[in-house]
Amino acid sequence: MKSNVGGIDKILRIVAGIALIAWALTGGPVWAWIGIVPLATGLMGWCPLYPLIGLSTCPLKKD
Repeated sequence: MKSNVGGIDKILRIVAGIALIAWALTGGPVWAWIGIVPLATGLMGWCPLYPLIGLSTCPLKKD
């Protein structure tokens, strides 16, 4: 898998994922467990949706 999540996108995914999971753990709605998805994609640096829509937030690497 080629990395397609970078920089600010990665940070926002991790923060949003942690916030949603914390909300679920403290009595929030069951759907808050969806925070696992942005947390995982932020930590992995790869989002399965991005290739389908032709998007990448990683900076271009020059050889």
